[in-house]
Amino acid sequence: MFVKICGITNKEDALAAVDAGARALGFIFYPKSPRYVAPESLSTWLSDVPAEIWKVGVFVDEAPETIEQICRQTGLDIAQLHGQETPDRHPRGLRVWKAIRVAADTNRIADYPAEALLLDGPGSGQTFDWSLTATVTKPVILAGGLTPENVQAAVEQTRPWGVDTASGVEASPGRKDHARMKRFIQAALINS
Repeated sequence: MFVKICGITNKEDALAAVDAGARALGFIFYPKSPRYVAPESLSTWLSDVPAEIWKVGVFVDEAPETIEQICRQTGLDIAQLHGQETPDRHPRGLRVWKAIRVAADTNRIADYPAEALLLDGPGSGQTFDWSLTATVTKPVILAGGLTPENVQAAVEQTRPWGVDTASGVEASPGRKDHARMKRFIQAALINS
């Protein structure tokens, strides 16, 4: 199992997450997000993150060509699609994870052509009924309301491929609390 820390906006938080044991870092390319990072800004320091760490670009209803271009420009490993993307509007030549808001999109879970499904709560920082993950046949990345206080129980109940948090380890939107990140990663991996 791996841990992804999402909503990384700066080098200091990225390296602290890696030092704490994160296997993946998420960078949000959605301008309306308080965790938005411009591709040009990211390009100046992303090469300082160790090569074995998965670098995930989070996109919302972006054109496949734009996703492909940003991934090439920044050196991202994975495109995470977090909008209403359909299989026919899919980036090519990239690993793809599809985020699904479980409360709204449970009927779309099975057929989306992605390496993994990131199952998210109904809104920012909200959990969902984790038992719904039991019927998913693709690798699951559990997200939505995960914090250092609840991630161990979530992992024990769902046995996901990975877990993802953003707001659950923040000091403020776009700035991570390094102590909370460390506690989150330790709790997530305690039984791995």
